Amino acid sequence: MGEKTGWYYLSFSPDDIALLCPGRRQAFRVRGRLNQLTIRQQALIPVGDGHFIMALNADLRKQLGVRLGYEVDIHLEHDESEQQIAEDLRVCLDDEPAAAIFFNSLSRSHQMYFSRWIDSAKTEATRTKRIAMTVQAAARKLGYPEMIRENKKNRE
Repeated sequence: MGEKTGWYYLSFSPDDIALLCPGRRQAFRVRGRLNQLTIRQQALIPVGDGHFIMALNADLRKQLGVRLGYEVDIHLEHDESEQQIAEDLRVCLDDEPAAAIFFNSLSRSHQMYFSRWIDSAKTEATRTKRIAMTVQAAARKLGYPEMIRENKKNRE
């Protein structure tokens, strides 16, 4: 667990990283297994001196059945597959050309903020609402943080 952050994470030494992705100094994604849980597109984040960490959010910790101090059986490989934009978002953007033009002008990482947010919805109703919000925001040339701030302000 991070001393000041409260994050739970797995730590990787420079030797571990050399096996996964030789010479890598920037964040990259991996796939494989943690215990018996299959993972994909999990980020390894550099923390200095060649060391990397993989953050374990509450949902992932629950699926793994681990707490602070537990050991995790790790089998990973570099995941070079490209993250995909949610297909239903693509379909809706195709119906709104102005929104699609703005969305496609965003960097891939910014597009993925929207897509991951949509994919994290627990119900179909929430997913549909998030897709609508994304298309409306793109039509108004709002990025992800601006859309979230505006939505929060409107709820207050």
